[in-house]
Amino acid sequence: MSSPIADEFQSRLSARRETLARMERRNIRVAGVRLVLGLTGVGLLIWLGLAPWKTLAALVALFAVVAVGHGRLINARDRARSAAQYYERGLARLRHDWPGKGDAGDRFLPAHHLYAADLDVFGRGSLFELMATCRTEAGRATLARWMLAPATPDVLLARQAAVRELAPDLDLRERLAVHGDQMRAAVDPAVIGAWAVMAGTLPGRAIEALARVVTLANLGALIWWRQGGPIAPFLALLVAQGLLALALRPRVLRVTEAVDSASRDLDVFVEVARLLERRRDTSPLLQALRGRLATDSGAASSSIARLSQLVTMLASRSNVIFAPIAGMLMWTTQLAFAIERWRARHGAEVPGWLDAVAEFDALCAVAGYTAEHPAHVFPAVTPPPTRLEAADLAHPLLGDIAVANTVRVGGVAPSLLIVSGSNMSGKSTFLRAIGLNVVLAQMGAPVRAASFSFSPMSVGASIRVLDSLQEGHSRFYAEILRLKHIVDLARTKGGATLFLLDEVLSGTNSHDRRQGAEGLLRGLIGFGAVGLATTHDLALGDIADGWSPQASNVHFADKFDGGSLAFDYVLREGPVKTSNALALMRSIGLDVDPA
Repeated sequence: MSSPIADEFQSRLSARRETLARMERRNIRVAGVRLVLGLTGVGLLIWLGLAPWKTLAALVALFAVVAVGHGRLINARDRARSAAQYYERGLARLRHDWPGKGDAGDRFLPAHHLYAADLDVFGRGSLFELMATCRTEAGRATLARWMLAPATPDVLLARQAAVRELAPDLDLRERLAVHGDQMRAAVDPAVIGAWAVMAGTLPGRAIEALARVVTLANLGALIWWRQGGPIAPFLALLVAQGLLALALRPRVLRVTEAVDSASRDLDVFVEVARLLERRRDTSPLLQALRGRLATDSGAASSSIARLSQLVTMLASRSNVIFAPIAGMLMWTTQLAFAIERWRARHGAEVPGWLDAVAEFDALCAVAGYTAEHPAHVFPAVTPPPTRLEAADLAHPLLGDIAVANTVRVGGVAPSLLIVSGSNMSGKSTFLRAIGLNVVLAQMGAPVRAASFSFSPMSVGASIRVLDSLQEGHSRFYAEILRLKHIVDLARTKGGATLFLLDEVLSGTNSHDRRQGAEGLLRGLIGFGAVGLATTHDLALGDIADGWSPQASNVHFADKFDGGSLAFDYVLREGPVKTSNALALMRSIGLDVDPA
């Protein structure tokens, strides 16, 4: 696995592990000091009572200083641990030991999408799991959208330029990695965005002022009582506070519920935004994203940091020790008014900030993928007609075992390739290799090929089609529905479509399959679409022979030797001449010979 990027990851991992071990030792020592101080304070309190205020105050102050320092030490330790985990995951990806260990992104898979399930865009061992090193849920959602829909040529090229600039910056990706835990449950950014622009719910400034006055008066009454005054004013004001808080409670909850659990997400957002604000990039897209975070009221990171601080303070009300104090201070109500003021000032800007940070986060994920695959190339975008040309193209999810092949469809090459071959010869994998590389290309990412050029196109695939008991569809009916959607796509896109059809119409008899496949493929080519159709039915190869030069036959071969099948997964010209179905059945002990 030795490579420059792997060596750099290993070197940094060793350094971060050393830092983590050092921080762990310091943490143990400081935790011991805190324990001693805490026990000393409790002992003095029990032994001397409340009399020695100066001694206790000094002890509390010392404990607070140590606690703050300990908190910073814990944060530094956690950052070192996150950095080490980042490089551990990076090395796992380079070893191809990543499937099942990351975010599979199943929540982003739309029902009946025309290629996502067929090409393993989401799920265990998917393209999303490999690439999704984003630090925010909004970033992951953005990355998923890029995988599900092609970008326009201008947007695609802008992303390429941004990714090229970001890819060498490993320090940036490490700094992103240390903020937040990738696998934590994330607050839906849409919830925050909707809250930011909703109508105000709290009453005006007069009620806010009343809440403050009642709280201050109650504190004064408490101090008066503790100094020997009557208790009645304190109790009366306490009741007034409770009634006011109860009256405001439904409105206060509407303000706080959307942000109540968002503290950690907001912290991550602040750090990602701050990293973007500090950059001085030359690519237009990165400059535009940074510009969207600059406002008349200052940097977006500073504004969000203030909201994050308010939300953190809000969360402290659930602390058992602080809860009685929070009630007496009308803590939740006071903070709700402060949060509402923040929202009134910045709410309209929040959706734009979220989008900018999400896009930057997604671009950094693509840049990380680019850095970890230095042999991949950025595709060239060509004008219509629809075409795809790739030399030494390989499946991006298969690691070193992938076999590269060259493919050309459209333009001066045939619009249709009929790919024949026996079972397990690599036909379906070849279709997925083409489709996934097109998905990468249209995201703005590099592709796994020696060279790659294409015109903008939509992708329609019929590779992994399943029956549906709930919808009452057999596999064959599900397949023809998918094929209809692909034909409709080619029609609406004016032919700017790549179709990938695996074992087309395999669920019917040979006669109907031949006639149906010929009509289907003729219609797709007639709309200007290009693509590939695989089959192990030797009769379907005759279609290409009659349509030359619009169509051509290619095949994958196999060799049966010594009781086992061997495949080289190399694409060859012409139709396949042999079949291995009976040989495969015999190889596992099935008796298929005539009686």
